[in-house]
This record gives sequence, C-alpha cells and structure tokens, in this order.
Amino acid sequence: MSALPKPDVILTHESDLDGFLSGLLLQRLAMHLFGTEIPLEAYHYQAWKLREMRERCAWVCDFGFEARLDRPDWVVIDHHPTELKPAHARLIHDLGKSAGSLCYDLCTAQGIGSPELDQLVRWNNISDLFLEEDPEFAVASDYANLVKVYNFWNLHALLQGRVERLVNHPLLEVMAVKRRIEDPLGFEWSRKNIVEVSPTVGFVETVIGNTNLVVHQLLHADVTRFPVLLTMFKKANNQFIVSLRSRHGEALPAALRLQGGGHANASGAVLPRSVRNVTEAVDYLRRAFNPSPTGSSGMNSLAGAFAALEAEKR
Repeated sequence: MSALPKPDVILTHESDLDGFLSGLLLQRLAMHLFGTEIPLEAYHYQAWKLREMRERCAWVCDFGFEARLDRPDWVVIDHHPTELKPAHARLIHDLGKSAGSLCYDLCTAQGIGSPELDQLVRWNNISDLFLEEDPEFAVASDYANLVKVYNFWNLHALLQGRVERLVNHPLLEVMAVKRRIEDPLGFEWSRKNIVEVSPTVGFVETVIGNTNLVVHQLLHADVTRFPVLLTMFKKANNQFIVSLRSRHGEALPAALRLQGGGHANASGAVLPRSVRNVTEAVDYLRRAFNPSPTGSSGMNSLAGAFAALEAEKR
C-alpha cells in the first residue's frame, strides 16, 4: 500500500453503523501512522452536500465519490456507485464491500486488528449490504440498529471511541428483545398505514419496531403497490430525515430528487428546516415527487390522505 497522506480531518456518514465504524477505524489508523488524533466529523447527506471542502488533505469514508472530492492529497474510501474516475484524489472503492470493511483492510495492512474487530466488521458488512440470506443477518441487524436508536455521537461517547466495545455490549440485549417483540407488531400496524406520496412512493407510518426491517418485510411480502417506501423521523434539532427503500433500484433516484443519496435500494435525505411537522413533511414530499399539482389542497394534506386510507379499509 502506498503511503497515505496525513489528513487534517476525517469525514464520515453520520446515519448508520457503516459510517460510525469506518470513521473510527480511520481515526485509529491515523493515530497509528502519525501519532496524533485527527478530528472526526460526521454528516447527514444534506449537510454533507453543503459542506465546503476547505482542508488541504482529508480522508473521506462512506460518502460517494464526486468531483468536489477529487483533490490532491484527499483519500476517499467508499462503496457507493460512481462513474467518476479520480484525476487527483486517491479512491479506494469496491461495490462488494462496506466502507467499514474497506477501512479495516487498510488497518489490517498496518497490523491493526483483533478478533472483536474482525467480527464487528463482518456484521457491519452483512447489515450494510443487506445480505439477508446470511445466517447472522438478524444479529447483524441488531448491531446496525444501535446507531439508529442511540445515535452516532451518543455511542461515540459511551464507547470512548473504542468501537470494538460494541461487540456483545449489553445494549444488544435491548436490540434483540425489540426485534422479537416490536418488529412483528410494527409490521402489522405499518402495513395498514401506508399513505400515497406519488404513484410510485408510499409513506409508511411507523410506531414501533426496527423501521428498516419492517419496511424490508413490507416490500418483500408484496403487501403494497409502491416500489419505493419512505419513512421519516425527527432529529433532536427538529429536522426531518427520510429513509427510502426499494427492491429494484428505485430508491436512489427518488433520494436524489430530495438532494439525498445512498445505495440503489437503501437511500436517505434530509428535509429543509422549514418543514416543522409530519403534515408539512408529507406535503413537501408530495410537491417534490409530483411537480405538477393534480389534487385539491385537501388531498394534499396528511389528514386527507389518512381519511382516504381509512375509507379504503372500510
């Protein structure tokens, strides 16, 4: 492996275990190579798109390679699809591996590894690539759900940056119980509460359970006519984040319409800060996915959508 430049900052994706794992692994690698702790910054997609790339040198992980990252002494480690060929940056790219796995390859090449990290990287790979046929898919999903439930920086503080402390952490017991009890309840409720955003996008109301697994089950059980299912949640700063899932590559184009990104069947976006509640969020999404208004203001409201849904049930 050719020498990596010393970064001014390490930049990673805030929303999931893959970004969490890869960012912390790169911090450890930098400490090993340069003997100093490099600042770690984490972003959701919308904030990432707005960030200015000011640094002379940076390591970027779990974000798709794009022209503004093609800079001398920048290193990008990622697995999202890209057609751009680097002219200046160093791109470490593999569609068949998670970003965490690619970062761990860099670590093990420098003698940084452990049985705990081996296992955690494997679980992350299974969950992030959604390898549902793998016999460890359920437990891998529990690990992935930790970041969704407890958030990036809360876990970072709890683990004091030692990501291998996640392995067999007591919080996994909470995830396992939630999966066994909450997910079946959540699936049954959510399948009856899917609201049309557009002819191809449905908004799934969720009240309980692992949202990603509930939506995955909805898509694979063929209980909905929408090829893209969308869920949302509000961050502590009151900004809404939407997650889009599909089976045949429709999620990513839908996310791009919202200035988001991600994988072909698993993508996300952040809604504008002007969106203050779920009703406004659904109205905003309807406008985004239906540029030419076709219905009355009543039908553009969430209340109207739910009324129509209840009418269908009766």
